[in-house]
Amino acid sequence: MTDPDEPSVTLYRLQGCPYCERVVRRLGEYGIPYRSQFVEPLHSRRNAVKRVAGVRSVPVVVDERTGVTMAESGNILEYLEATYGGR
Repeated sequence: MTDPDEPSVTLYRLQGCPYCERVVRRLGEYGIPYRSQFVEPLHSRRNAVKRVAGVRSVPVVVDERTGVTMAESGNILEYLEATYGGR
């Protein structure tokens, strides 16, 4: 059971990653609370994100509210627009 006070969105990201920052900006624009999960800089050591999404690339968003896990900033931005853009 999830805590209703906890954000339902988790963003797996890398410090200084421009693709991750695009997603961060969009989350902010839509007022979506989220948890940041920073990953290892070395691609081959990104096991946490690999376990969650099956990839080692970032950004990755996990939305527990909708059950969606996805990678690639363009796809994530489209998902956020479709899911949260109209509220």
